[in-house]
Amino acid sequence: MKKAILAAALVLAGMLPAMAQQKPTVKTVNALSLIAEPRYKPGFDHFDFVNPNAPKGGAARLSVAPGTFDSLNPWIVAGTPPAGIGLVYESLTKDSLGEPSTAYGLIAETMTVPSDNSWVEFNLNPKAKWHDGKPITPEDVIFSFNTLMEKGTPFWAQYYHNVKKAEKTGARKVKFSFDQAGNRELPMIMGQLPVLPRHYWQGRKFDAPTQEPPLGSGPYRIADVKPGRSISYERVKDFWGNDLPVNRGFYNFDRITYEYFQDETVELEALKTHKFDFISENTAKTWATQYTPQSFPALKAGLVKKEELRHKNPTGMQAFAFNIRRDVFRDVRVRRALGLAFDFEWTNKNMFYGQYTRTQSFFSNSDLASSGLPSAAELALLNPLKGRIPAAVFTQPFKAPATDGTGNNRDNLRQAVALLQQAGYEIRDRALVNKQTGKALAFEILNTQPAFERIMLPYVEALKKLGVEARIRTVDPAQYEQRMKDFDFDMTVETFAQSESPGNEQREFWSTAAASRKGSRNIIGISNPAVDTLIDKVIFAPDRAGLIAASRALDRVLLNNYYVIPMWHTRVFRIAYWDKFSRPATMPGYHHGFPVIWWLDATKDAALRAKMK
Repeated sequence: MKKAILAAALVLAGMLPAMAQQKPTVKTVNALSLIAEPRYKPGFDHFDFVNPNAPKGGAARLSVAPGTFDSLNPWIVAGTPPAGIGLVYESLTKDSLGEPSTAYGLIAETMTVPSDNSWVEFNLNPKAKWHDGKPITPEDVIFSFNTLMEKGTPFWAQYYHNVKKAEKTGARKVKFSFDQAGNRELPMIMGQLPVLPRHYWQGRKFDAPTQEPPLGSGPYRIADVKPGRSISYERVKDFWGNDLPVNRGFYNFDRITYEYFQDETVELEALKTHKFDFISENTAKTWATQYTPQSFPALKAGLVKKEELRHKNPTGMQAFAFNIRRDVFRDVRVRRALGLAFDFEWTNKNMFYGQYTRTQSFFSNSDLASSGLPSAAELALLNPLKGRIPAAVFTQPFKAPATDGTGNNRDNLRQAVALLQQAGYEIRDRALVNKQTGKALAFEILNTQPAFERIMLPYVEALKKLGVEARIRTVDPAQYEQRMKDFDFDMTVETFAQSESPGNEQREFWSTAAASRKGSRNIIGISNPAVDTLIDKVIFAPDRAGLIAASRALDRVLLNNYYVIPMWHTRVFRIAYWDKFSRPATMPGYHHGFPVIWWLDATKDAALRAKMK
């Protein structure tokens, strides 16, 4: 008996070092990163992509088109908030514009995280205060979390799905505990929490639209509001965060204004006559044909600058998106056939002056994008899903349909006809109808940008050759937004933006839980257990290699289910601005930086005024 006890004791003694090693280590840091070690260590003075001595003053005017706004509460379903409203608020951490998936302490001075990422604790900066002078407290942070979960848009409940508890752990400390370990992104997600003033919202209805300028803690406060027309923000001169390293060189304008226009044509004419100062142009044809000396006198006179700035951002997926809640799109063969009718090469050549590249991945322009056949690491995730995901995932690389650009798309249309016949359709009286029901294959493309109609029309004409009736329905932004929240559409153009470190937001894009929740980003209506499984693999990837494998596996399954018809992307910011500003010599790479790190250059401004006279 004694020998047995002694043997057990020896075994236990041998296990103790291993058990000690398994206990998570805890560290307190000034920054969180999902890619690599943060570039800037504690005590750094400023980011290297800013001018820490940039002069303060002057105004910057930007534009929004098409668009409108009717509420100053950006956190809820009801109402449409204005551009720039984020300038009023601060979060616990601040994303770096020069590093992917990296955030530094802001309202939180430091962050404490265990190695298993099962919780995160934020130590609040004692200087942090609201615009009314009251300090920002752990109670404010907890109130913000609970309120967004209970009364905010559905996005928040999904985004913070794995947060089990928020609690005060010290005079300036707040801790978020998670329902399981291993989610590398969740500590960073909690750092992005917008912090709202508890004392301000007591006695006010949080889940209702409002025109009352809210109390914030950010570098700007609302100065002037003309609902649906313009909004102006004024710099808070005694902003508590002015001297923080993460803010040095930022927020140089005394006033920032967003002007709203009915459409892009009116917007461009307003830029030409200096109704606003800066634009980031998204329309390739407009960039090629309207930003020329012949059509833009101020550009010819040297009063306006036109530039293309390279960026490092993942470009995500812009696409014609199907609402597969609709019976007409439930069959993957139908979705694939409709994709074959879209001629990107002709469109790019004739409408975009060759400025775009076809998108082949939901994670395009990043190392998360799938290509070729699955790797061993991807197969380890995909093999258990065999029979529940398309067989093509394992046998052939995904490639969007291509043409020679001449407008002759016959080969692809023939493939489309074969797929539609397999799906049970036939031509009757020049219309494509379901053999069993006799119902025509017809749908509506919901649109909110009149300029986009010219891109949709050739696609509609191509569909006619298949006997498919597609109709373009262009509505105003407010109606469009409401219909999207209600999933009241057949097809639309949507952009699914991605970061270098995808995570919890993938649930909002593709999960079964989000498919039935109105207002979610799962506009497609994907309710696929295999996709849900892969989303969790992305979220709980143990390291960067695991994240890459999981993202590529998810990418393959999404692509081969043909939930969208991929469009195009560019890797430059196309910007034009009146020549009165300066910017840092080193740009951040992930943002053009206007207006937050540019400044009014007094010499250029005086020269511009003189030329304009």
